[in-house]
Amino acid sequence: MKDLTPEKSSLDPIEVASIDEIRGLQLDRLKWSLRHAYENVPMYRERFDQAGVHPDDLNSLSDLAKFPFTNKADLRDNYPFGLFAVPREQILRVHASSGTTGKPTVVGYTRNDIDMWADMMARSMRASGTRPGDIVHVSYGYGLFTGGLGAHYGAERLGCTVVPVSGGMTERQVTLIDDFKPKTIMVTPSYMLNILEQFHKAGLDPRESSLEVGIFGAEPWTNAMRSEVEEAFDMHAVDIYGLSEIMGPGVANECVETKDGLHIWEDHFFPEIINPETGEVVEDGEMGELVFTTLTKEGLPMIRYRTRDLTRLMPGTARSLRRMEKITGRS
Repeated sequence: MKDLTPEKSSLDPIEVASIDEIRGLQLDRLKWSLRHAYENVPMYRERFDQAGVHPDDLNSLSDLAKFPFTNKADLRDNYPFGLFAVPREQILRVHASSGTTGKPTVVGYTRNDIDMWADMMARSMRASGTRPGDIVHVSYGYGLFTGGLGAHYGAERLGCTVVPVSGGMTERQVTLIDDFKPKTIMVTPSYMLNILEQFHKAGLDPRESSLEVGIFGAEPWTNAMRSEVEEAFDMHAVDIYGLSEIMGPGVANECVETKDGLHIWEDHFFPEIINPETGEVVEDGEMGELVFTTLTKEGLPMIRYRTRDLTRLMPGTARSLRRMEKITGRS
């Protein structure tokens, strides 16, 4: 596999900032986000008042633990637009879950939210080894699911050529990969194994393909699957994390040079790990449930959203920003 480590000069300043700089920015943005939610979303005002807390009570990052949690049921209870913090006319796009277990969870984005999402996806793709001018084959589904459009706009923001294939039609996917010669593919890991199978059916050697980077997300996958794909294609297989309630894909991403956990883009998303039984915040390094607070989201601010994903936080390596371990299960 090629060494695809990005030039340090290509990184966003926050990726190499000091810890003090990062924490100072987070505190300023957290104050804004709490006030934005409190002043514009009735549910948050009611919850904060019931808990006896006010945005002005946040004087340090640890003070966030005083504020109540949010969960998926809150989104469903306020279906469809009840948690939006701006007038509906300022919402540029909505996405939604499939709603297989009840009402779908609806998320909305302002123009600034869409721009931020594109920036975070571009940052994630650069961390994965993708560069401006590369061809990117997007096999995530397009539509209400956040994967396809999130990847699409991120690749365009980075300056790539996008092949917007979406999911399915595996034979055609392989033909387009063979014809268009993309460097990067963005796809679920399980579907990448289907693509590998189709390469063999078509009599094509996957190691001779143009693919150098696979950015895999939207479902759990193991290091054994990583090894299988990397060996089969002679490519880097990199993990991306996200959830629609917080933004979509691009909340955190592995760096191609280390692949030792997913760096969280902490300038926009503040992570906590809690004991899922007690709700108490645990120290970095301890396993628990991942909780996110959005720091810059206008349309749908999320305060202490319980993801139910189990992981732990670790210090940064290739970047100053903290890492989260690959998701190991659900609470």
